[in-house]
Amino acid sequence: MKVASVRHEGAERVGVVVDDGGGQRVHLLDRPVTVLDLLRSGTLLDAGEEALRARPVALDDVRLLAPLQPPTVRDFVAFEEHVEGMRNLSGIPEAWYDAPTFYFSNPYATLGPGDDVPVPPGCSVLDFELEIGAVIGRTGRDVAPADGWSHVVGLTILNDWSARDLQSREMQVGLGPAKGKDTATTLGPWLVTADEFTPDPEGFLDLAMTAAVDGTVVGEDLLSNMGWPFGDLVAYASRGTEVRPGDVLGSGTCGHGGCLGELWGRGTSRDELPPLRPGSVVTLTVEGIGTLTSRVVAGADPVPISRARTRPRTRPADRETA
Repeated sequence: MKVASVRHEGAERVGVVVDDGGGQRVHLLDRPVTVLDLLRSGTLLDAGEEALRARPVALDDVRLLAPLQPPTVRDFVAFEEHVEGMRNLSGIPEAWYDAPTFYFSNPYATLGPGDDVPVPPGCSVLDFELEIGAVIGRTGRDVAPADGWSHVVGLTILNDWSARDLQSREMQVGLGPAKGKDTATTLGPWLVTADEFTPDPEGFLDLAMTAAVDGTVVGEDLLSNMGWPFGDLVAYASRGTEVRPGDVLGSGTCGHGGCLGELWGRGTSRDELPPLRPGSVVTLTVEGIGTLTSRVVAGADPVPISRARTRPRTRPADRETA
């Protein structure tokens, strides 16, 4: 089932997208509710069946929104080839193999298929990242890897837009990424429910992934090339804490050109494959999910902030008393 969030006749609605042979249509749920509401109440599939009983409208007559507004976004780095390329072929840290590392992204920066992507303030090296987002459907804590997939309600395409120049600078401080990843994360075009996928005996999904810039394919990979299956990502994310309905777990960027940064790290020049700029169109396609297309537009100029001031390391006891 393809569950979408859309804007139709001025209202935001939840719907189910179908292909009835005459083109794609969407059956709209006739009540004011969001996908996140349905996930938290555990009624997403029931609501989908309810929507399918409604008269459909043409998909072209609605505006697709992000499938949901997630309360949290954990973005993993689960593809070995991506790490290798981003490190300019200098080798992969042994720590990468120990556990599926992630960072928390900005849920307030969630965009949908119909949204343009602004260049982050101060960025001159903008990149896309082709990922899959697994959406949590039920709460779990210290979930066992074998049970992890059962907590996933569905999958969507995730584009983790990256300001590589900002990211590189700020991570020299030992923190981040921060503003390097803070402006936009695009989800869509819809949420495909987990019952549409069949993991292999080890939990992996063999889905083809393709990335194109301005109509030229720059990357192709398989989701089954992940270092860990989604069940393991759920288990690690829930270790010592909870995952809750609506949380998004990003697979991390795929290899074989899942982003420009990897290709630059493997020797492709920026003259041959330049950073994204206003007017660039990025198209991500994942087998079994669909296609997510986004256009880059000019962003705001950064508000100036002065450099840090330096001061003596004065302790309270060193202060002069009046």
